[in-house]
Amino acid sequence: MAASMQFNLVSPERSLASLQASAVQIPGADGDLTAMPDHAPVITTLRPGVLTVSGEAGETRYAVTGGFAEITAEGTSVLAERAVPVEDFTADMMAEIMAEAEAVAQGAEGAAADAAAKTLSDLKALGEAVGISA
Repeated sequence: MAASMQFNLVSPERSLASLQASAVQIPGADGDLTAMPDHAPVITTLRPGVLTVSGEAGETRYAVTGGFAEITAEGTSVLAERAVPVEDFTADMMAEIMAEAEAVAQGAEGAAADAAAKTLSDLKALGEAVGISA
């Protein structure tokens, strides 16, 4: 088993990380998962949550609001809708994201309303995980 793998995190605004990692904890839409070197190939969607990268320099945490992750034996690439290092994630950012999600939920019906409610719940959990009240 390899000791590390390539990890890349990209958002529409910028590349946030490109480094060697020993593990990446991912908030997957179907549940949390940990990608490690030699992992079986998987593509998953992300839900709002905290993505944690473990490497030589320790752990780095990012607040993500959604996107996709591609995991292979050689590495993990995350394409996030929004990604911000947890230490840079502010209450104002949280309020803006919650307002956008609440606006979507207001006009949703049926299955879309269920998905919007889940997103709001996940965003509240994200806020709690980073110490910001939603």
